[in-house]
Amino acid sequence: MHVILRRLSLPLVLLALAGSPALAQQQLLTVEDAFRNTALNPANLRQLGWIPNSTDEYSFVRTENGQDELVRGRVGGTLQSVVTLGNLGQALQAAGAPAVKAMGFPQVQWTGPDAFLVAMPSREVFRYSTAEGKATKLFGYQAGADNVEFDPTKTRVAYTKEQNLFISQAGKENVAVTSEANPAIVNGQAAHRSEFGITKGTFWSPKGNKMAYYRMDQTMVTDYPLINTAEVPAKAEPIKYPMAGDKSHHVTVGVYDVATGKTVFLQTGEPKEQYLTNISWSPDEKSVYVAVLNREQNHMWLRQFDAATGALVKTLFEETDKEYVEPQHPLQFVPGQPDQFVWQSQRDGYNHLYLYNTAGKLLRQLTQGPWLVTDVLGFDGKGKTVYFASNQEGTIQRQLYALPLGGGKPRRISSGAGTHTGTLSPSGERLLDSYSSQTTPRTVAVLGTKDGKSQAQLLNAPNPLANYRLGATKVFPIKAADGQTDLYARLITPPNFDPNKKYPAVIYVYGGPHVQLVTDSWLGGGNLWMQMMAEKGYVVFTVDSRGSGNRGLPFEQATHRQLGTQELADQLKGVDYLKSLPYVDAQRIGVHGWSYGGFMTTTMLTRAPQGTFKVGVAGGPVIDWRLYEVMYTERYMDTPQENPEGYQKANLLNYVENLKAPLLMIHGTIDDVVVWQHSQAYLKNAVDKGVQLDYFVYPGHPHNVGGKDRVHLYTKITNYLDMYLKPEAPAAGTNTSGQ
Repeated sequence: MHVILRRLSLPLVLLALAGSPALAQQQLLTVEDAFRNTALNPANLRQLGWIPNSTDEYSFVRTENGQDELVRGRVGGTLQSVVTLGNLGQALQAAGAPAVKAMGFPQVQWTGPDAFLVAMPSREVFRYSTAEGKATKLFGYQAGADNVEFDPTKTRVAYTKEQNLFISQAGKENVAVTSEANPAIVNGQAAHRSEFGITKGTFWSPKGNKMAYYRMDQTMVTDYPLINTAEVPAKAEPIKYPMAGDKSHHVTVGVYDVATGKTVFLQTGEPKEQYLTNISWSPDEKSVYVAVLNREQNHMWLRQFDAATGALVKTLFEETDKEYVEPQHPLQFVPGQPDQFVWQSQRDGYNHLYLYNTAGKLLRQLTQGPWLVTDVLGFDGKGKTVYFASNQEGTIQRQLYALPLGGGKPRRISSGAGTHTGTLSPSGERLLDSYSSQTTPRTVAVLGTKDGKSQAQLLNAPNPLANYRLGATKVFPIKAADGQTDLYARLITPPNFDPNKKYPAVIYVYGGPHVQLVTDSWLGGGNLWMQMMAEKGYVVFTVDSRGSGNRGLPFEQATHRQLGTQELADQLKGVDYLKSLPYVDAQRIGVHGWSYGGFMTTTMLTRAPQGTFKVGVAGGPVIDWRLYEVMYTERYMDTPQENPEGYQKANLLNYVENLKAPLLMIHGTIDDVVVWQHSQAYLKNAVDKGVQLDYFVYPGHPHNVGGKDRVHLYTKITNYLDMYLKPEAPAAGTNTSGQ
C-alpha cells in the first residue's frame, strides 16, 4: 500500500560540530568512548519527576560538593536540599538497612510531599520522612524477586519469583497469589513475548485493592534448546519459543482480591490462541477492560469484564484491518468523568485519539491527519483538556500539544524544532519538557501548559563533544523506490572534509517496524560509533526505508507479506544517492546492521545487484522468518501456510550462492529473540555450497551483546570494515575465515 506522504517543512539541517579551528578540537573518539564513556552523553537530571499531590513541586538528584543529594523545587522558588546520600544512608541503616556507601543514590518513589519510599537491593522497602529526617522499614520481599511493581497507594508490591506471583505489604509479607508447580505455566510476567505494547504482567487497580495479572500457559509450545556453556559439562536450559505457524501459548487474566486472597479469571472465551492486550481498570475498580485480538491479528474486540465475577459485561466496539490491527495502549479515563475514556487507534492509518463513553459510543475523534500521536501525557485536573506528543510538525520531530476534549484543534505548547518529551504536573498546569535537536544536546525546562512559556530552566547541557574533532551531520529527505514517498536520511561526513577526495561509505541499516533511526535530535539520532567511523575517514549513511516506524500504516504496511523486498528497493535508492555524491567511492560501500538490520544487511549483500557492496557485517540476523516468533512474524507475514511465496522470497537461505562480497555474521549463543539456529542454518548452507563467509559468536550473550563485551563487538566490526573498505584493503573474495 503506497501513499504520497506530505513533504515536511523542515529544511535541510547541517550540523558542523567541529566548530571554530580556534577551539582546537583535536580529540578522537575510540570504541571505548562510543560505548562506555558516559561523560560523552549529554548531561541529564537524574530521577527528575513531579512530586505527587504537591503544588507542582519537582525533584531530582544532583551532585553537590562531590556528594549526591536529592533536591526539590517549584516555579518561582529556590532549590532545596531534601537529603544527601550520606544522611539518607545513615537514616536507612538506623532503620535496619545495609550500608549504602558503595551504591549511587537509590531510586526513590515519592508517596506525597512529605515522604518517599526506597526499595533496597536487600529486598526491603523503607519510608523516609522528609519532615523528621528518619526512615522506617515497611516490609520486605523475597530474594530473587523479579518484576517488582508498587501499587498506586505505595503500600504494597507485587513481584514474581520463577513462575509464580506474590504480594508483600506491612504485616503480610510474601503472600503467594499463585502456587503453580509447572514452570511452563507462568504468572505475573509479560505475555505474548512483549508485543502489542505489553511491558509487564501485573496491573494494579486504581486504589490497590485488586490486581489483574497474566497467566500464560506454555505447555503446548515446543521447547527450544539453549545451551549454557559456562557450566561443566554444558547445561541445557530450554525456553518456550512459538515459531510462526506453530502452536502458540494460551493466556488468561486473573483478578486477585487483596483483602480476601481470592482470584477469579476473566471469561475471555475461545479460541484459546488469542491475544489479550492493553489491560486497564475502571476508576471504581469494578471493571477490567481488555483488547482481545485474534491470532490472525486482523480483528480486535474491546471488551469489559466484571472484576468481581470475571463475567463478560459487553463488547464496546470492534476494529478490523485487511493487513493487521495492532492495539498498543490501554484506556485512559478522563478525570472527573468516570464514564469517558480516550482510546488510541490506527484505524484511519495513523495513531490518533478517540473519545468514547463506557457504553461503547464514539463521542468524537479528537485528532486526525497524516501524522501520529506518539504519547498521551495526561489530562488537566478538570478533565477538560488532554495533553499529548506528536510528529505533526514533521516526521522526524516530536512536539507537545494541548487539545480540548470538547473538540477543536491541537494547540502547540513546546517550541523549537527538534524532539520534545513531556511529563505533566499533578495540577496539569505545567510540563517538564526535555528537549534536544541536532544543535542542542539537551535542555530541561518547566513549561506552562496554557501559554507554553518557559517558567523555569532546569538544565542547559553543554556540548559533551566540544573537544572532539567531529564531522558534519546532515538530515534530509530522499525519494523512495516508488518515486513519491519521502524517506529521511542521515549523512555524516569526515572532519576536515575535502570534497575533492574519495571516501569509503558505511551504511548502518535497520529498516524494520517500530524503529526510526533518523530524527531531529542530538547527533540526528545517530550514535558515537558512527561519529567515530566518520573520524576514521568514512561517510556514514542511514535511511529509514518503508516499513520502519512512526510514519503510519500506509508507510509501514508497504512491506506486508514480503519482508525485505520494499526495504531493499528503498535502501538501494539510498545507495544511488551515495553514488551520486562525487566524494563517495562507489566501489567501497559497506553495510552493517543488527537483528532486523542483520536481516537487511544479508539481504542487501545477496539480493542487490552484485558489486553494489564491498563488505557487510550482519549481527543477530533473521535468516528464515519461519524460525521467528508467532506474534511478530504473523503480523507482518501472515502464517507460512497462508503466505508460502512470501516466506520463500524472504528466506535468505535461497540466496547464499549470491554472496560474493565478504560477510561477517555474528550471533550470541543464547539469543532468545533471534535464535542461534538462523545464522547456523546460513553457515551450514554456505558450507554445503562452498561459499565463504566469516563467522563469530559471543558465548553466553543473548540477542544484544552488552556490557564490556560491546566494546569487543564493535572493535571487531570496525576492524572488519577497515579490512575491506580502506584503500589498502585486499580484493573482494580474499576474506580470511574466522575474522
